[in-house]
Amino acid sequence: MRINPKATENVLQASLEANATVVLASTSEIYGKNTADALSEDADRIMGSPLVARWSYAAAKGIDECFAHAYHRELGLKVVTARLFNTVGPRQIGTYGMVLPRFVRAALDGRPIEIYGDGCQARCFGWVGDVVSALSKLGENHQAEGRVFNIGSDEEVTINGLAELVRDVVRSNSPVVHRSYKEVYGQEFEDMARRVPDLSRIRDLLGYAPTKTLRQIVETVADHLQTAHASHIPHLQQDQIGAAASAD
Repeated sequence: MRINPKATENVLQASLEANATVVLASTSEIYGKNTADALSEDADRIMGSPLVARWSYAAAKGIDECFAHAYHRELGLKVVTARLFNTVGPRQIGTYGMVLPRFVRAALDGRPIEIYGDGCQARCFGWVGDVVSALSKLGENHQAEGRVFNIGSDEEVTINGLAELVRDVVRSNSPVVHRSYKEVYGQEFEDMARRVPDLSRIRDLLGYAPTKTLRQIVETVADHLQTAHASHIPHLQQDQIGAAASAD
C-alpha cells in the first residue's frame, strides 16, 4: 500500500520530466470478483471487503492506474497500462502462490500436488514470451498511449484441470490433494471463481495472439525444471543423470 502508489508516482513524474514513455505493468487483480465471460478493459471492478488482506494489492494497483491516467490526461505523459493475466514460464519460482511451477516441481518430485481451495476456480495462463513481446510493442506504438490493454491467454482451465494436465505432461503419479485457504494462509482469505480476459483490444492494435497452448507451456516449464535439476548434479555421469531424472 505504501510502495505501489508512491513509487509509481515517482516513476511517472521522472518520466514526464525526461519526456519518456511509461508502460505500466498492472494486473488482472484489478477486476476483483468480476466473473464475466470475457473481462474487457472497461469492465466494472468488484472488490471484496477492505478488511480482507487479499484486496489491498488490487486497491494499490488501481491507484497506480489512476495516477497513470491522470498524468496522461492532465500533463500529457506518454503512458500505456497493461493488465497481465497469470504470466508463466521458465525460471518462475513457486513463492507467492505461483501455481504452475509449484505443481510441476511437485509432480517431478513425486510429491502431492496441493490445490488451495476446491480447485474449481478458473484461470488463463499467458506465456511469458508473448507478454514480453506485447509490452515492448505497446511501448513503441503511439496509438496505445493513454489506453489500457489486457495481456495473456484466453485458454481457460480450472486449477483441478491444471493439476491433471501437469500430471499427464510429466507422467507423474503424484496424488492431488486439496487444502483449505484457512489452513494455507492462516487468515481470512478470498479467491476469484473465474478470470478470463477479453483480448480484442490488443489483438486489434497489435495482431496479438498467444503462440503456445497451455500444454506447450507446461512442457516448457517441466523441461526447464528437469534441466535445472540435472545441472545441480555436476559429478554424475550422463547415464546417472538420466537415471536421476527418471527417479524424479
